[in-house]
Amino acid sequence: MSYIMHNTLPACRAAADTLAAATPEKIDNALIAVADAVEAAADEIIAANAADCEAMDSSASSCGRLRLDRSRIADIVSEIRQIAALPSPVGVELASAKRPNGMLIRRISVPFGIIGVIFEDRPDVAFDAFALCFKAGSACVLNPEHEATHTVEKAVEVIRRGLLAQGFAPGCIAMLDGGHDATLELLRARGTVDLIIPRGSRRLIDFVRDNARVPVIETGAGVCHTFFHAAGDIATGRDIIYNAKTRRVDACNALDCLLVDRSRLTDLPALCYRLSEKNVTIYADNEAFHALEGAYPLLEKATEDHYEHEWLDYKLTVRVVDGIDEAIEHIARHGSHHSECIITENRPAAEQFLRRVDAACVYSNVSTAFTDGAQFGFGAEMGISTQKLHARGPIGLSGLCTYKFLVTGAGQTRP
Repeated sequence: MSYIMHNTLPACRAAADTLAAATPEKIDNALIAVADAVEAAADEIIAANAADCEAMDSSASSCGRLRLDRSRIADIVSEIRQIAALPSPVGVELASAKRPNGMLIRRISVPFGIIGVIFEDRPDVAFDAFALCFKAGSACVLNPEHEATHTVEKAVEVIRRGLLAQGFAPGCIAMLDGGHDATLELLRARGTVDLIIPRGSRRLIDFVRDNARVPVIETGAGVCHTFFHAAGDIATGRDIIYNAKTRRVDACNALDCLLVDRSRLTDLPALCYRLSEKNVTIYADNEAFHALEGAYPLLEKATEDHYEHEWLDYKLTVRVVDGIDEAIEHIARHGSHHSECIITENRPAAEQFLRRVDAACVYSNVSTAFTDGAQFGFGAEMGISTQKLHARGPIGLSGLCTYKFLVTGAGQTRP
């Protein structure tokens, strides 16, 4: 039996059992202690992060996601405290019914137990994942890819300082080495690990889905669209497109493809000109290319592969469509069921788009940048689920709980 199965996971299970018995107040106090520990250890965390950043190619698109500074650590501390301030998701009565025979059936939220989180090059995930799992009553097993090893090791060390000060076992959080063998062992720990959540690229998510024997919540890659409808307002469209594309290009909710109604083709330069301020390269189909030629400086011809590309960069695909039906068809064929938007002043068109588009988050006249647990009032998120079972969209505390039925009576027997 490996060290993971013999030592790491049993320690997590024992810690999860103690978590299940802890009061919400005790859990919240521990989270505050962890936030204080992270704040006090900012220099240690930054030094560990510098070692990871030094080992990475500075030109890599993921380099920005890896780096932590004092501002980001302050945000992490604030997010942990915000999670501590949220109501406990555990023990909530979700439904109840009294049967004709007097038997009372209640559906109550409960922790999963052990949640494994596999992620790439974003060490801040370690803090969010721990805080959310801990608040939801579950132990957390982190499995980062090698890019963030030093930072996550330090994160686990610092988090445990806060936990131990409040009398919680170190097994409330554990870290694997991110290697292939350890990842497979975690994915196949059926009966020991209760849930796996991958956060990262489509490559990572596909690998987890294809190899897991433990239940998985997929946090899918985001190929996000905005459709500028025939009745769209230019000022609204310009601002939403700019915000959705450039606010954070490395986020899964960033705009990847702009669809423009053919009747508004002449407005395309006005919709796109601000993007040049951030040096966004536009990959346009033939009609869009001719409409932008001479009016937009960074212009290339689009290929069919571009329509399914999650850019995570200052790049954008533009395609002209003939009405709302073709826009919805394009999204269905090339989208990832993440976040989709229509810009229109026509209410029936907006309602049709909201109803027909199959995605976790569908917007009308709102930037897709709002697909975020904090923006939805969840405090923080474990990721954005693009699947349809259990959790969809930003996975907050409620998505990290399952439920059980509690049945009480007065001696009823079944005839």
